[in-house]
Order: sequence, then structure tokens, then C-alpha cells
Amino acid sequence: MKFINKIYTLSLLAFLATAITSCQKGDLLNNPNAAGDGTLVPPSLLLNRITSNLIKAEEQPFAQAHRTNQYYVSNYSYYWGSNFYNWSNSDQQYETFRYAVKLEEQAAKLGNTTNAYFALSKFFKAYSAIWLSQRVGDIPMSEAVNTTILTPKFDSQKEVYRSSLALLEDANTVMANLLAITPANKNLVFDAQGDVFGLTYIQWQKVINTYKLRVLISLSKRADDNADLNVKAQFAAIIGNAAKYPVMEAINDNMLYKYNASFNPYPVFTSKSYSYGVNISKTLLDITTSSEDPRTFVFATPAPAQYKTAGKNVGDFSAYVGASTNTDQAVLFAGTDVLGSTSADKGAYSYINFKRYFSSQDGSTAEPYILLGYPEMCFNIAEAINRGWLGGDAKSWYDKGINASLGVYGLTNGQVFPVSDRLGATIATTVIDIPRFLANQNVAYKGNSADGLKQILTQKYVSMFCNSGYEPFYNWLRTGYPAFAEGGVGIGTPNNKLSRRWMYPQNEITYNSANYQASIQSQYGGNDDITKDTWLNK
Repeated sequence: MKFINKIYTLSLLAFLATAITSCQKGDLLNNPNAAGDGTLVPPSLLLNRITSNLIKAEEQPFAQAHRTNQYYVSNYSYYWGSNFYNWSNSDQQYETFRYAVKLEEQAAKLGNTTNAYFALSKFFKAYSAIWLSQRVGDIPMSEAVNTTILTPKFDSQKEVYRSSLALLEDANTVMANLLAITPANKNLVFDAQGDVFGLTYIQWQKVINTYKLRVLISLSKRADDNADLNVKAQFAAIIGNAAKYPVMEAINDNMLYKYNASFNPYPVFTSKSYSYGVNISKTLLDITTSSEDPRTFVFATPAPAQYKTAGKNVGDFSAYVGASTNTDQAVLFAGTDVLGSTSADKGAYSYINFKRYFSSQDGSTAEPYILLGYPEMCFNIAEAINRGWLGGDAKSWYDKGINASLGVYGLTNGQVFPVSDRLGATIATTVIDIPRFLANQNVAYKGNSADGLKQILTQKYVSMFCNSGYEPFYNWLRTGYPAFAEGGVGIGTPNNKLSRRWMYPQNEITYNSANYQASIQSQYGGNDDITKDTWLNK
């Protein structure tokens, strides 16, 4: 896929070789307007750098992450890339980590460490460390901030998670202390210029704790055999003490990345010719159509062969047909007749809803990108209750998650919803029936059982459609739900199996070779093997 905007990243080498306190001329950290020796860089500038670049290009709408998540399938490699899982070296988040360290330094220079910048520096350090560790396993963390150590040791993934959870705890404590001192700040936007998310003080505190719930639930496979991490107790402590640990309360607390034509255009070319090359995935549509989920109409167009040739009504869920990631791309290309303006109307598969997502360059017809959201949090809480980590009503949280997701897309019962074709022209309308969807046997909660857990994980997957980065894939790695397409030639790996991780960043391999070699020996038997699970998912 060809993006309009690219997010610049720095390697670990650049982070280590360029001392944080002595940056090159022109670097953001060198503030020519600062008084005296220039050591006090306005924290808002650092925060802007971090928040503007927190989402990687590969994680934005309809990017690589969402092919990996099996929300859509590319049938035309020139514009949309392949569907292969034959990954090589990972990207990294050391720039975010580097700037978070600098933000912490500058926040401390404001006179005390009870300020929101100091709290957020801890959040971003945890976020960036976990981002990379999820992809590769053990990473340098504890020594990565020491510029006198050019070859930092690798911390085990367990230690990365332990340290990150401690950082998140500290971040919440700092924010709580700050709001106790200045309660009037609670609902004020924290930093309108530095924070692209535009969150208030209390919303940032909610983000910190909601993200911590995500991190804790991601440890579900390690919760019993690593009692020292106190995974279950930490999760229960957050839910059991709303005053100490406020979390998101509704979708208006979502951490949103908003697009606009002037400064942050929608990151996908919106020419109609590009829209031919992307079909909705069978993995997703098999779930939504079998449960009569009205979000089907939001995500997809009816397959041309179904409503044009077969004459099906646009409200008929069987008119929506997903393309399988298992299928060879050449077969998908032929099945959708991408290049023929007339023959494409006979395509076998549903397309992305062009009218909603691609019809305006500034993204005004699409919902903002959710980096972390309330619906996900509801499902995480429901999962924890289902697993017996804490008391409560899993069904209630499960239902809240579904209804919140419907709210993200503006769906209401009885709504007359326009259904468009692959070019964005309205074909007809259908009526949204939410009670029928909620009563469907695949959706009505089956209790705190394995079946109920499968439902929670499945509905969380649907709620994350083309948002939340690689989180849907990580959930699949951890739980096996929903069932991803695997085993076909379209996967593009030697055994047609999905990769389980990325190889380490190339600069890590080149410039920190001894520690890298020792780490892959202890983790993966000496081979940087993408088919192996990290400690998190073993």
C-alpha cells in the first residue's frame, strides 16, 4: 500500500550514538529559544513529537497491520502489497523511548516531579518497550537509556513486562497526586499544542490504567506460572478501586488519532482505482454475516456477483462474501476482475466500503483511528471475569463492549442505512436490527465457560476493525480466537503457517551482535525464527 504520510523512525544505534543531552544542530531537542544554556526544552515540544509519531505507518487504517489482522485481503499487490506472513526484520519504537526519556528529564526540571509530563514519560516508556517486545521477545530496556553503554544487555520479556507494569503504576500515581493538588485541572485539556490526541488530564489517567488492563490480559498464558508478577491481583485491583485507578467510561474517552486535510490527511490514496484492489476478509465476514451483525454494512459492500447477478437484497447477509487470506493473490485478482471497469462489477467478493472510508481525502467520512478504546477495555474486563480473575458480571461487560462498538459506528436500532457499491454510489438501503443481532445464538452470551470466552474474544476482534494496531493479531496468538485463515498458499511462508513473531531489528543485529546472539540462543535455540513463540505466548 502506498501511504501519503510516512512516519520517520530512529534505530537503536541512532539512539545510542547520539547522546540525548547533546543533539545535533536542528534536532527538535536543541531549542534555540530556550533561556540560558538551552537545557530546558519545552516539554510540549517533546510530547508533540511522541504523540504525533506514536502510530507507525504500518499500523494506520488499511495498512500492513490490518492485513495481518485479517480484516482485509489485497488482490492487487502494486497498490496494496501481498498477504504474505513471511516477515523479516521488525521495525522498532526506540525513538518513542528516547523522547520519553528526554520528556522525563525536562519534566523534572520544571521544579517537581508531580506533573503530567512526568507521568506520561513513564507511560510512553512502557508503551514503546512493550510494543517491540511483543514483536520479538527479549529486548534491551534497563540499559538502553545509558548512553555510555553502546551494547546494552537484553532484558528478558518477563522483566520487560515487570518493569513496564511498574512504570504504569508510577504514571498513575503521579497523575493521581497531581489531580489531588489541582482538582480543577481534571477535565481540562492537558496540552492542546503538544498532545495530538487532545485528552484531558483525567482522560490521560484513564488511558494509563486502561492500557495497563490490556497489558495484564495479554499475560493470561503466564499468569499462573509466574505468580511473582501478580497479574490477576493487579487486574482486580484496578477494577476494584475506581477512585485510585480511573479507567475509560465511554467511547468519548477513546484515544483517537484524528485526520484532517490540512495537517494530517487520511493515510491512504483514495482514488477509486485503488479501491478495487482490496476485499474484506473471509475471517471477518464469516463472523459478522453468521451473526447478522449490522456492522457488516459499515465495513463492506455486497459482493457484485451476489446483488447484481444473483439478485440478492443488499440487506441479505449472504450477499456479503469475504476473500480468504489463504487464497493465492493471482486467483483473488482474477476473481475480482480488478482492472475491468465493467467486469469488476461481477466480482465474487465484497469490497471495503469505499463511501465510508475512501471517499474523502481528509478521512471525514471515516471514524478516527482508535489507538486504545473503551470497547476493547470492556471485553478485557469480561475476559478477566470469565477466567475467574475477579468477581463481577462478565455478560454485562461483554454487552457493554458490543454496544459501545456499535456506537463507534453510529449504528442505532431502526436506522435506515444506505448501502453502496464498490465505487461509493448508493445501491439501496437496509434497516439496522440490533435486537436480532444481540439475540443471535452466536452472540447471546453463553456464560463463564470456554464458549463464552470464545464469544468475548470474537466480539473484541470485530470491534477492532482496522484500528488498535496489531492488537487483534496478538490476541489471536495468545488465544487462537477467532480462527485465522492458515495453511493456504496465500500465506506465503514455507509451510503456509502464520508467523508468530518478527526477526530482530537489523541495527540490533549489526551493532549489538554479541548480546543479540546470546539472546536468540536462550530464547530460540540460536535461530531468529519467526515460527517460534515468545515467552508471552508459549
